[in-house]
Amino acid sequence: MAESLGWIVKADGEYFRRVVPSPPPLEILQVDAVKTILEHAPHLLPIACGGGGIPVTRVPSRPQTLQGVEAVIDKDACGSKLALDIEADRFIILTDGGGIWKNFGKPDAKEMAAVTPEYLLGTKAGKNFPGSMGPKIEAAINFVQNSKNPDAWAAIGDLKDAEKIVSNEEGTIIRKEVEGSVIWREREEDDTPKPPKLSKDPPKYG
Repeated sequence: MAESLGWIVKADGEYFRRVVPSPPPLEILQVDAVKTILEHAPHLLPIACGGGGIPVTRVPSRPQTLQGVEAVIDKDACGSKLALDIEADRFIILTDGGGIWKNFGKPDAKEMAAVTPEYLLGTKAGKNFPGSMGPKIEAAINFVQNSKNPDAWAAIGDLKDAEKIVSNEEGTIIRKEVEGSVIWREREEDDTPKPPKLSKDPPKYG
C-alpha cells in the first residue's frame, strides 16, 4: 500500500501505521462562533478543537473554498491557537500526570511549580522534551510568549488537580516573569508522588 498509494508507513510495536504531517494550525474556522458564545451566553461552555480538529486548507485560486488535507492537527497546538484567538488570560492543559519535571524518572526528579518560557527553552524541557509532554510544553510556551496580556499564564497538570493547578498548589505554571526563572515544588518526603509515566506514542490526552 505504501508503494501503490505513496504513503509513509512506520512500525508501531508489532504492527504498522500510516504517518502524515502535523503542521501548526494557522486558522480556526469557527473561532467567531466560540467568541459569540463567550460574549453573549456566559452560562454556556463551548467545546472546540476536539481531537485537534479536521485539517483543511484554502485553495490558492479560490480562498473561500476549503480543501481537505491528509494531516493531523496536534490538539495542544490547536488549543494554544484558540486561547490566543479568544484572548484568554489562562491556558490550562490537563493530563493524567503531573506538571513538568527535571530529571524525570530519576531518584532526584523534582517538579517545577512555576517557570518562564526562557528557562524551558534553555533546557530539554523545551522543544526536545521526550514523550507526549513535549507538544504540551511547546503549546504552553507559545501561548505565554504570544499573548497580548503580559500577566497571562499557562499551566500543565493532572485532571484531578484542576482546582489546585489554578492556585498553583499542583502542576506547573508557565509565566513571563518568575523569580529566579524557576521555582521548584517542595513536598514532604513521604508525600512525594511518583512522576507521571510519559508515553512515546502520540499525545492521547484530551
